[in-house]
Amino acid sequence: MLARRLRSTLPALSRRWQTTASTTAIEPPSASGHSSSVASSQLLRTTRESALRTPGISWQDEESDRNFVGGRETRKMNLYQAVRDALSIALAKDDSAVIFGEDIAFGGVFRCTMGLAEEFGRERVFNTPLTEQGIAGFGIGLASMGHTAIAEIQFADYIFPAFDQLVNEAAKFRYRSGGHFSIGGLTVRTPTMAVGHGGLYHSQSPEGFFMGASGLKVVIPRSPIQCKGLLLSAIRDPNPVIFMEPKVLYRSAVEQVPIDDYALPLSRAEILIPGSDLTLLTWGTPVYHCESALRLLNFPPPSLAPLIPRSLRSAKVELIDLRTILPWDIETVVESVRRTKRLVIVHEAGMTGGVGGEIAAEVGKRAFLRLEAPVRRITGWDVPAALQFEKFNMPDAVRILDGIMETLSY
Repeated sequence: MLARRLRSTLPALSRRWQTTASTTAIEPPSASGHSSSVASSQLLRTTRESALRTPGISWQDEESDRNFVGGRETRKMNLYQAVRDALSIALAKDDSAVIFGEDIAFGGVFRCTMGLAEEFGRERVFNTPLTEQGIAGFGIGLASMGHTAIAEIQFADYIFPAFDQLVNEAAKFRYRSGGHFSIGGLTVRTPTMAVGHGGLYHSQSPEGFFMGASGLKVVIPRSPIQCKGLLLSAIRDPNPVIFMEPKVLYRSAVEQVPIDDYALPLSRAEILIPGSDLTLLTWGTPVYHCESALRLLNFPPPSLAPLIPRSLRSAKVELIDLRTILPWDIETVVESVRRTKRLVIVHEAGMTGGVGGEIAAEVGKRAFLRLEAPVRRITGWDVPAALQFEKFNMPDAVRILDGIMETLSY
């Protein structure tokens, strides 16, 4: 609807990016991999008080009162620093923990393991050959012998050579042994999603390929606080976990992060913005595009104002971060849809075979009679992520706004 009307108003379209960039800080990621729409997000917890009151936070230290927050400290961190902080805590508290992957001994491509080899020794933080299948298989072997194995696949785009090890071995390890053996100590970290200039082999979102791999967990955080807490939970979870870190958020997302050991629950979605008229479900980087879309809906800039009916500008949209993709939080999502009666799902991966299709089917089964509009999916196109057209492949704020308006108007 909005897209068709935009095509008929080319002068407004030509001014759209300038206007929205100046009024709502919405612009494509720069070549440096930084997104200003993330940096200015109201969803980030930039004060000590808000950080310590993060919903679901569970302190893992040895103090008698784990709920006490008065004396706790926070530190300003971006997402890759939060990853490093979590890994440092895991190594310090668990003598069996080891970290390995391509180039990680000197910090890795995104510097998530900087200084860990010097701090904990190169027998615990070490490089591997360039073989993703070998990295996954080595991690399975280590975990089967009782170690906490924290592997890194340098880019999620290259996780496919490890697919057999992860899906046929890691996911089935406990089942095939009748529960006698486990590799719950295995965590596989990998950078995922688009960065603005990654092209075919550095911008994919492969989480959907693992939806049928019962026995694995798949987690995607949205911010530094979430990343640290969810990563520590993943490392300590009694199941193998694939932990996917959105690349563009490594430096764009900055929060005050508690320096103590804490956990956030897996398989638990979080309602970021409560609402009553529509449920907007997403994870990872698109959380911030969804936030921008809601800002455009409620406070449209002059170039978009004629295209957004006033009757829709007061709509209360409930924004949910799924966080754990497998197994996902069915109860929270379905309860929200039963209240709002509408669902829009946003993810960077292509539509065909994407996670959104599984969610839409489950919601249709459990809440069909409550729906007042078809479930809408706003995704990447079913094409490779070509370098110069990457921006047009991503579900940006305007495409999300278009989907929200069509669903509200159905």
